[in-house]
Amino acid sequence: MSCKFYLYRGKGRNAENGHLWIYANEIENVDGEYENGDIVEAYNFRGEFIGKGFINDVSKIAIRIMTRDINEQINEEFFRKRLRAAWTYRKTVIDTSSCRFLFGEADFVPGMIIDKYEDYYVIQSLALGIDKYKDIIVKLLTDEYNAKGVYERSDARVRELEGMDQTKGFLTEPFDTNLEIIENGVKYHVDIENGQKTGFFLDQKENRAAIQRLCKDADVLDCFTHTGSFALNAGIAGAKSVLGVDISDYAVECSRKNAELNGLSDIVKFESHNAFDVLREWSREGRQYDVVILDPPAFTKSRSTIDGATRGYKEINLRGIKLVKTGGYFVTCSCSHFMYPDLFRDTIAEAALDANRTLRQVEFRTQAADHPILWNSDESYYLKFYIFQVV
Repeated sequence: MSCKFYLYRGKGRNAENGHLWIYANEIENVDGEYENGDIVEAYNFRGEFIGKGFINDVSKIAIRIMTRDINEQINEEFFRKRLRAAWTYRKTVIDTSSCRFLFGEADFVPGMIIDKYEDYYVIQSLALGIDKYKDIIVKLLTDEYNAKGVYERSDARVRELEGMDQTKGFLTEPFDTNLEIIENGVKYHVDIENGQKTGFFLDQKENRAAIQRLCKDADVLDCFTHTGSFALNAGIAGAKSVLGVDISDYAVECSRKNAELNGLSDIVKFESHNAFDVLREWSREGRQYDVVILDPPAFTKSRSTIDGATRGYKEINLRGIKLVKTGGYFVTCSCSHFMYPDLFRDTIAEAALDANRTLRQVEFRTQAADHPILWNSDESYYLKFYIFQVV
């Protein structure tokens, strides 16, 4: 018999309206015994069933809901159905050669990320309860989705909030973790063992394609280039010259290898710089580009650091805008959930005002369709991406 959790009066409304999280401070009492990671039942203060999910009283997110059906069992068949739904959706909306196969809460499997790189899969488990089902998920990926290998990248700090250690390693027989993928016609080396996140930022796939039409015969600057992805998309689109900059020497070396892989080394160059410093310096020198692209890392990962992050976003956008030729294009984005859309828009507007330039919006985009945004779970919405003409 499942342990039952009852919420305070007035609490749990988000969960009743479709959100998958119940916080520890919403729980009034417990009927039954449990161990962390168990599947438990959640009820509102009137005793009405909300959902079943796994419990972890170490975490502020005490219960993550897996199903709204009180009779549904959380077993292999449950995960088979969830993975099938996720895969069917992706086959409909995006190129699936390399994509995010499962996006946690947005695919109704809280705490679990699965990224697909050709025939290899990377799992990231971010919650105690879902950890118990890794073996089932690996079995399904191998048996039903032709996985040649599965690697775990559960080395994210958020696991520590769940009372868990960071971990990484093979979940199948070992294989070469340096892979090669093709996206939008661009080839990339992907290091799933040591690269950022699970090896590659798949969420910008459609945004990278969107910049290609701006870049023919253009001089392009790509800041925070990481693996060189925007720079390489500019290169294959026929840019005259492309310069990608990143503070990491390792990232620059990876980007150069990717340029070589695509036969673009003569056009697409990479240099190691602190973007904040070098953009100010180049602006003073009067450098100008047809297209300037800013794809910075998240400047904030919590509400408490939003003010500092806002200053950082304003500063980098101000400097980037100044480097765009009149009539040229400015591409800017934020991957921080806490940099809310209105705040990001206002910050860019202030930067343009201080730069004494006018922005004409060409396009606003979010994360790629394999990272769906669940409207009752705003945490799933994090990437904001603008293309402007600077006049």
